[in-house]
Amino acid sequence: MSEPIFMFDSEEPAMQQAYRSAQESFRFFWRELSWERRRIVPGLDMSMVKLPFTDGPRTDGNPDYEHMWVGDIEFDGDSISGTLLNSPNWLNSVNECVYVTRPFGHLTDWIMTSNGRAYGGFTVNLMRSHMDRGERQQHDEAWGLDFGDPHDIQVQIQRPSKPKGLIASLFGGRARPHTPPTEFADHPMCVNMIPKIEAQLQSDGNIANHVGDDGWTVLQQEALAGNLGIVKLLVNFGADVSVRSPNGYTAAELARKIGWPEIADFLESTL
Repeated sequence: MSEPIFMFDSEEPAMQQAYRSAQESFRFFWRELSWERRRIVPGLDMSMVKLPFTDGPRTDGNPDYEHMWVGDIEFDGDSISGTLLNSPNWLNSVNECVYVTRPFGHLTDWIMTSNGRAYGGFTVNLMRSHMDRGERQQHDEAWGLDFGDPHDIQVQIQRPSKPKGLIASLFGGRARPHTPPTEFADHPMCVNMIPKIEAQLQSDGNIANHVGDDGWTVLQQEALAGNLGIVKLLVNFGADVSVRSPNGYTAAELARKIGWPEIADFLESTL
C-alpha cells in the first residue's frame, strides 16, 4: 500500500496528543480485531497500526523516524507485532512485507475500516483537519474511505440495526452523533455469544483453564480483549485468575495494562 507523506514536527503538541489518543483507545481496536478472528463472515475490510522506524540519526535532511503502517497485528500486552505494509522512502533497515515487533509505547496510530468507514486514524485526521474541504475530499477519495469529521473520531464500529415499524422506518435510519465511550459495555458479539459459551462450559468445564499452544489461557485472552461477560463466565466455571501469561502477567494485569479497569477490578475482587 502507499499513502502521501506529510511531515509533522514530532514535538508538535497536537501530534503528540494524536499519539496519546491512539494508545488510549487501542483497546477498542484490539477488541474488534479479536472478534474479527472468530467471525465466519469478515466484518472488517482493513485493520492496521502505525509505528515509527529508524536507521539512527540522519544527515541527509530526512527525519530520523519514518512512520509506517503494519498489518496482521498481534499484541501481548507489551509489544505489537505484524507485517510492514509500506515500502520505506528513506530507511534501509526495514523493507515492505517484513515481520516487525515494537513496544506498545511506540504506537502512533491505528485504523480499522468497515463498509468503507474508517475508525481511529488520529494522525490522519489531524492531517485532514489542516485541509480545506476540497483537499479533504481528494484525500479521502485517494484512500477510498469515509473518515468523517476529523474532530469527531469514532473508535467503535457503529453497525446499523434494522428499523422496526413505520416510525422507525421514517426516523430510525438517521445517523446519531458519535460520542466517545465513557462507560464500559461489552462488545455486541460478546453479549450474543455468552449463552453458547456457557453451554460449552457446562459440557466441559476444563475449557475454563485451557492453555493454548502459545501458553495463553482463555481467561488471559478474553481479559486482554475486553470481554467482561465471558471473563465472568470463565471465573464462575473455575478459571484460575492467578496464572501468568508467557510474558509474566495475570489476566487482571493484562486488562489493566490495555485499559479495561472494570475487568481488572472484577478479577482482583475474586482473589
